Amino acid sequence: MLTCHSRLKYPKAGDSILQRGRVPASGRFPEFHHSSTSFPGKVKLLPVDMQNNIKLICAVSKSKFRKKHSKFIQYGTAGFRTKGEDLEHVLFRMGVLAVLRSKFKKATIGAMITASHNPEEDNGVKLVDPMGEMLESSWESIATKLANIDDEDIETELNTIIKQENIDENQPANVFFARDTRPSSEHLANALEEGICAAGGNSQNFGLLTTPQLHYMVRCINTNNNYGQPTEAGYFKKITTAFRTLYKQENKNYKASLVIDAANGIGAIQAKLLNTHLKDLIQIEVKNDGTSGRLNHDCGADYVKVQQKSPQGIDMEPGTRHLSFDGDADRIVYYFADKDNTFHLLDGDKIATLVAGYLKNLMSESGLTLNLGLVQTAYANGSSTDYITNKLQVPVACVSTGVKHLHHKALEFDIGVYFEANGHGTVLFSDKANQIISNATKDTSKTEAQRKSASCLLTVIDLINQTVGDAISDMLLVELVLSTQDWDAEQWNQAYIDLPNRQLKVKVKDRSVIQTTNAERKTTAPVGLQEAIDKLVSGYLKGRSFVRPSGTEDIVRVYAEADTRANADKLAAEVGAVVYDLAGGQGERPL
Repeated sequence: MLTCHSRLKYPKAGDSILQRGRVPASGRFPEFHHSSTSFPGKVKLLPVDMQNNIKLICAVSKSKFRKKHSKFIQYGTAGFRTKGEDLEHVLFRMGVLAVLRSKFKKATIGAMITASHNPEEDNGVKLVDPMGEMLESSWESIATKLANIDDEDIETELNTIIKQENIDENQPANVFFARDTRPSSEHLANALEEGICAAGGNSQNFGLLTTPQLHYMVRCINTNNNYGQPTEAGYFKKITTAFRTLYKQENKNYKASLVIDAANGIGAIQAKLLNTHLKDLIQIEVKNDGTSGRLNHDCGADYVKVQQKSPQGIDMEPGTRHLSFDGDADRIVYYFADKDNTFHLLDGDKIATLVAGYLKNLMSESGLTLNLGLVQTAYANGSSTDYITNKLQVPVACVSTGVKHLHHKALEFDIGVYFEANGHGTVLFSDKANQIISNATKDTSKTEAQRKSASCLLTVIDLINQTVGDAISDMLLVELVLSTQDWDAEQWNQAYIDLPNRQLKVKVKDRSVIQTTNAERKTTAPVGLQEAIDKLVSGYLKGRSFVRPSGTEDIVRVYAEADTRANADKLAAEVGAVVYDLAGGQGERPL
């Protein structure tokens, strides 16, 4: 083991290692190309002496990025999330870890600085694996430990990671990173970049991007650009070209206009860029664009889903389709007002059923036999599950909350549709499905109509960002389906009627006292809780309720649905009260 010590010439506090000539201060490389076969694409990466870099990491950490608090921060499904002011040392260390992950995978790794739908003062970071997927679960604990250890233990911990994971220290490393529009994001991006540089990694700073755009970039570079061009322009070209090819312009019911609530976040910037590509086809009006309001404050997909009302800044007009992104534009929900000005929500369940029905029709019209499935969580409305199973006759799988669980389950199907009720989701096509669909477009034994439908299905694949939920891509997919069906929002909503539902949060002393099973639909602890919930549910027509602990804070989330709004509200409150009594409730008891 090598030790950091003061006789070595390292930067003084306040200096930036970006000034040492390791990479340009912008993080961008004018000639960004690989020569190593370890990295697909065209980036020249040079091997480095990792042990010397560990010395540099220790020195820079002590001089600039000391751990200033004892608060424990955990890497969860969405990465790290907490107050932005508490993350500086974490970002530096995650820059280092991203380099190690890149060496381990022999591929480019991504790092996205965002806290999604959290309040503006929060921030976070998550690492993106080579195919644009979330960080492998086994490395979440590695990230958590590295983020929380004392400064003096960094060297030992890094050497432990290298040894345990059998990382080739001389393997070159490359990291793509981007940030959202939070006030703390640029400063944290600088800390991340200094960590990458101290660890001897190469990097490309994409500046302001949505989370799914960064995931897309990572997959592109690691597939030799076969998935697309790893640029903002390449992203828009791919999805808008597919949309233009399939979009039906002449309709009776469908109107080519919509209003976007961009949550005062990065989605506003990208939605306006999208509009420059499609303004001749569809009229897009962007509200809550960050010019005046605060990020996610009384707006955004999470606000609309939970509050079940329109966001601040939007006056709903009957017949107009409205939709909301969340802070980093990986979630989307639609909503509209009917002729009586009644609010109607079209959430992730509605999007999933719309998309699954469309894909099933295309498969049928193409004469293809593929295993199409839909993945949901316990939050999926009971009416949606019934509609998918009995009307669409598409297999449904239920998994625990968290995108990684849905994503992994969707991989088991030839075509896997997954959406959380909160609007986060996408569609995955297996290699087998891609090949079968591609072959069908050229199969002369099929009719011309079947080949045409297969071509449509192949083009739809280009419209979908398969790496992660993408509000922009999902929006275009919804608009494509609605234009094809010639449906307005009310016709879409009438496919099935959601059971009224309510969500609430109960503060508890320790969320770990709640233990769940059966994809979080039942509790096993504390003793007596599930029996009490079952008894309450039995008193309501079409009643259903479950509770689960938050992954990031000491609260328990309660979900309830029933035949009427009043009954759903009452059931949620009653279950919340039982949770409060049996799980160590804190603060005000639900009424």
